[in-house]
Amino acid sequence: MLWWKKKEKAIKALAIEPPPPRPDRDGMAIAVCVKNEQTYIEEWLRYHLAVGVSHFIVYDNGSTDATCEILNRVAPTGTLTLIPWSGKVNSAKSGQLIDGQVLAFAHAILSFGSRFRRMAFIDADEFLLPRIGSTIKEALSATGDFPNVSLPWHMFGTSGHKAKPNGPVLLNYTRRSADPMSRKENASNFKCIVDPCEVVEVSIHQFKTRSFGDLTSNDAGFRTSRDGRKGREFYSNKNLQLNHYYSKSEEEMLGKLARGSNYIASAEKLSDRMRATLRNIEEQEVEDVAMVEFVLSNAISLDNGSTPSTRDARAEAEAS
Repeated sequence: MLWWKKKEKAIKALAIEPPPPRPDRDGMAIAVCVKNEQTYIEEWLRYHLAVGVSHFIVYDNGSTDATCEILNRVAPTGTLTLIPWSGKVNSAKSGQLIDGQVLAFAHAILSFGSRFRRMAFIDADEFLLPRIGSTIKEALSATGDFPNVSLPWHMFGTSGHKAKPNGPVLLNYTRRSADPMSRKENASNFKCIVDPCEVVEVSIHQFKTRSFGDLTSNDAGFRTSRDGRKGREFYSNKNLQLNHYYSKSEEEMLGKLARGSNYIASAEKLSDRMRATLRNIEEQEVEDVAMVEFVLSNAISLDNGSTPSTRDARAEAEAS
């Protein structure tokens, strides 16, 4: 292939100048990209409100369902910033595609970062589970003010569900990959919680900060380099666990494949990747009910109170 016809890889990291902190900055925000998430977005929003998230910066990639209407209805006043975010951006010089999610995350930091102590960058199928205390802030206490925290995926597959079960994701899916640090392709990665006023480089799974470069911390306060995160000694879910409900039921995974990815252009590439990842998750699983116990013990409402399965699960837990 001639060099000028060679397809360039997408730009997946952007350098930025961090915003100055406001004197009254406080709380945690989540920045997230969504597309057609109406089935579970209310659960995701209600849960993260319950664990102490104060603001949601939502980038909507052209949803054609009720995702935006649900967010506007459920989010308390002043807790939601909803931004249309569809289309593609390419480098004028090289022609390279700039990853839309990375661009959104950089925009979130530059536009809103000065208002918050921390920002988390996760997806709508990922949930932050405090293992100590009842809020994310309490669960991050061991990290102090360190500006870059990396949390490994805990990958949940179908949990044996062929069809979509009734009720919330968090009560229906309890089987995950036994090894969050697996080296199998796409079976492990990290998401980050950062001090936005320290970030100088943005990507999806890793950040650099002005004061510490690529040094990052786990939830227990252990620090290492970006590459050092892959070492077994970095793994921890003692204080804060990131649950990634990757496929949900077999039926829903097929639906996800039909919708396509926000940022993966090839349907074939997406299908191959998702099926391989699910095989890697389910090859060796463990039962993990920490989220179920947390939701029930803290009486977290994941819906508007009308979902029978939520009420039934709570009643069964109380009876036992």
